[in-house]
Amino acid sequence: MADPASVSSVKQPAWYQLRLFFIALQFFTRLPIPAWVGFHPEWLQRCTRYFPLVGWIVAWVTALVYLLAVQFWSPALAVLLSTAAGIWLTGAFHEDGFADVCDGLGGSVSRERALEIMRDSRLGSYGVIGIGLLLAIKLAALHALLPLQVLAALGIAHPLSRWLATCLIWRLDYVREEGKAKPLAQHMRAGEFLLAGLWAVLPIVVTVVVGLMSWQRIAVGVLLAVVAASWLARRFVRRLGGYTGDCLGAVQQLSETAFYLGALVTLPAWLVG
Repeated sequence: MADPASVSSVKQPAWYQLRLFFIALQFFTRLPIPAWVGFHPEWLQRCTRYFPLVGWIVAWVTALVYLLAVQFWSPALAVLLSTAAGIWLTGAFHEDGFADVCDGLGGSVSRERALEIMRDSRLGSYGVIGIGLLLAIKLAALHALLPLQVLAALGIAHPLSRWLATCLIWRLDYVREEGKAKPLAQHMRAGEFLLAGLWAVLPIVVTVVVGLMSWQRIAVGVLLAVVAASWLARRFVRRLGGYTGDCLGAVQQLSETAFYLGALVTLPAWLVG
């Protein structure tokens, strides 16, 4: 719990926003945060605006690992090391959520049984196969990109996929009485959602301006990521009546992978030209 001085200092807008960012960083990564940040339960409800900004950090780390590794090893190995670094950095938080969703929604079970399965720490057949195939597709897609395109794709996909996950918080209901994501489950304000969207859009703008990837490929990648997130959201509403923390991880993982696939799509000459 934050000390009185820390709590009073949140009245200063800049310090308050910085604290919210560090709380989000602590929640979603293994990175240590400064001791002066402290903690207050309300900050967890407000830090969702910085989820895509945490994606910047993950993108920078994975891109740096890729950039260094590709100097010494093959692109395939560089992609594998980069992905492993991202999984370590986030504690496999999102991958675990995707696997749990595969287990819970893979079979034809009741809502209550699906939620029970998703809460179980053990992985079943659907979870193992699902996360295995997702990682394989992600690795294959990144390996098929040129080195500079890999850097651009990582820089866009990580913030974008985390913003798409916040769409569930913004629009859907949290369906568990308790859970890891319960403190985050308050509906986002419109301003918070728009700020989160800004962190997702900025890398896209920079990538287009710098010329690391064509806007057409980025557009297809964003479209596929949005479609993937929307499809999952509809399934969550139909099967669960809302979302859980695992659902947030599933949206992040699937939309990230969908962006990589979109960036690889071969566009018709008339569209590219």
